[in-house]
Amino acid sequence: MAGLDRLSGKRVQLAVLQFATGNIHDQGMICQLALRSFAVSIALITFAWAGIVEDIRGALDQNSFAAANAELQSYRGQRGVTPEYVEAYSWLARAALRTRQYDQAAAYAEQTKTLALSQLKQRSLDAEPHLPIALGAALEIQAEVLTARGQRSQAVALLLNALRSYGSTSIRARLQKNLNVLSLEGKPAPVLKSQQFLGSKPQPLAALKGSPVLLFFWAHWCGDCKAEAPIITQLRSEFAPQGLTVVGPTRLYGYTAQTDNAAPQDELAYIDAVRRRFYSGLLDMPAPINKSNFDAYGASTTPTLVLLDRTGKVAMYHPGALPYDQLRAAIEKVTAR
Repeated sequence: MAGLDRLSGKRVQLAVLQFATGNIHDQGMICQLALRSFAVSIALITFAWAGIVEDIRGALDQNSFAAANAELQSYRGQRGVTPEYVEAYSWLARAALRTRQYDQAAAYAEQTKTLALSQLKQRSLDAEPHLPIALGAALEIQAEVLTARGQRSQAVALLLNALRSYGSTSIRARLQKNLNVLSLEGKPAPVLKSQQFLGSKPQPLAALKGSPVLLFFWAHWCGDCKAEAPIITQLRSEFAPQGLTVVGPTRLYGYTAQTDNAAPQDELAYIDAVRRRFYSGLLDMPAPINKSNFDAYGASTTPTLVLLDRTGKVAMYHPGALPYDQLRAAIEKVTAR
C-alpha cells in the first residue's frame, strides 16, 4: 500500500480523493486516468487502494457492521494503523449516519478523528491522500450529527474551528462546503475573483444585483458537470427574459488528460478545449478561473450550484448536480420575486 504514492500521479490521487468524498460517481474514471500514465501498474494500484477501503465499503453496503469491524480488526492486527486503515474506519461513521444511528456515527467519527490526529504526529495532512479523506469525513459527520440533533449552532462552531486548524490544507473546500450548507443561504454571496477567465469578461457580482444569478462551479475532468451543461443551457434560455445570468467558475488542477504535471498555460488551453467541446451552449458564459473561488464557496463537489436572488444574496446552495425540474423550480422562485 505504501507504494501507491510512488505509482500514482496528481490525477490518480485527486480522482481517488474525489471518488471517496462522493464527488466522482464513476470508479472507472480512476482507472481511466491511471491507465493513461501507469498502464503497467494499474492492477497494483487497484488492489493497493481497493484492499481494506473497498472491503469495508462493500460490507457496509450490505449493512454488515459486524463484518466490517471484523475486517478492520484483522487488518489492524496484521498491519497496524495505517492511513488506509483510518480511511476505511471512517466509512463506519458514514454508514451509521446513513442509517440514522447518530450515537454510533458520532462515536465512529470521534475515533476516526483520534486515529487521524495520531497519524498526523508523523506526517503532514496532505503527505498522502488517505488521511485528508478520513479527517474530512470525521469532521463532516460530526457536524451532520450535531445538525440532525438540532444543534446547528454547535455544528457551525465545529466547522469554523476546523477551518481555523485546516484552512490551508486540501480539506479546506470540503469544510467550507459543509459550513455553507448550514449557513450560506440568505447571506450576501462571497466575492468572485476573476482576474483570469474564459468566455465573456466576468462582471463583479455586485454589478449583477437586480438580476438573478446562477453560479455553476465546474471542472474539466467532471462528467457530472458535462451532463449538467445542457440543463443549464436550456434554463438560461428559458429565463433570459427574467434576466437570469449564468457564471461558471472553474479552476486549475495541475493536470490534463494528457499529462500529470501541466503548466498553467497548457491546462488553461485544455480547459478551453473542454469548454468548446462539452459546453458549446455556454461559450459566452463568463468563466473566472481561481482556486480561491472554490475555497470560498466550498466547491469540493462538482458541480456546485449556487443561486443568487436579485439582491445578491444566496437563495440556494447545492453541492452536486440537479435535474432539470428541480433546478427550474429553484430558479422560478428567484425570478418571481
